[in-house]
Amino acid sequence: MTLKVDDLRISYRTLHGDVRAVDGVSFSIADGEIMGLAGESGCGKSTLGNSLIFLEGRMKHVGGTVELDGVNLPIADYKAMNRHRLRDVSVVPQYAMSALNPTRKIGRMTADLIKSRGTDFRKVLEEFKRRIDLVGLPQNVLNMYPFELSGGMRRRVGIARAVVSEPPLVLYDSPTAGLDPITANTIMALIAKERDSRNTANLIVTQRYQDGQLMANFRYNRNSGHLEPASTNGAGGGLGSNPTRTIFMVMKDGRVVFEGTQHELEACQDDYVQKFVPKHS
Repeated sequence: MTLKVDDLRISYRTLHGDVRAVDGVSFSIADGEIMGLAGESGCGKSTLGNSLIFLEGRMKHVGGTVELDGVNLPIADYKAMNRHRLRDVSVVPQYAMSALNPTRKIGRMTADLIKSRGTDFRKVLEEFKRRIDLVGLPQNVLNMYPFELSGGMRRRVGIARAVVSEPPLVLYDSPTAGLDPITANTIMALIAKERDSRNTANLIVTQRYQDGQLMANFRYNRNSGHLEPASTNGAGGGLGSNPTRTIFMVMKDGRVVFEGTQHELEACQDDYVQKFVPKHS
């Protein structure tokens, strides 16, 4: 599966006219690749991610194309995009509660999701139970309501729900926002495990450099069940080797101002780009 975005332009309709939120963005992601998308609040990164699924509310497609495996997606057509979203793309939203119905238990919501995708109910429900184990949650979470879960548990449920149908592309919108460092690293480890278990393509919208750093330098070992340093020769992790095919992209005012490997990101002299690279004492 290859996602290709070419010269995408998205605007918001306002009372004072259209405001450009995504301005001529182009990139591609293939199986097993990670695109870490960073930028200040309001730079357009979440709008870009959302537009890959479907346009909503005041969003307006101005120009450019989005392709999945060479098929041009009609991004201004909600119904057509929704069919692609259900089949090819899953989303873990920035606010975990936004994807969970507070009046329904996790198991019941998941059953509804499975039915909406037209997949084998028993098979997928069993797979979801297995995913719950993989993300480190007890099985009784299926009988719990969203408000009974902590923020980290909701993120884990969101990941399990997003990947249960094994989509080729998963979009994570700020998966570690508001979490403590330990829980944030656990969430990123789960994403790495999912990537390396199924060779998925992933777009991760984040403001945490550490999120991309973990994805670039660690790989999930199926035999040991743990993350291990990744390298091109299997012996260790080097910053410049980019062994996990992780690309960093930085946006500013709706435009891409940087795209490259972790090594290239750290070497970039642009003042804005450097805001997203921690300084080591």
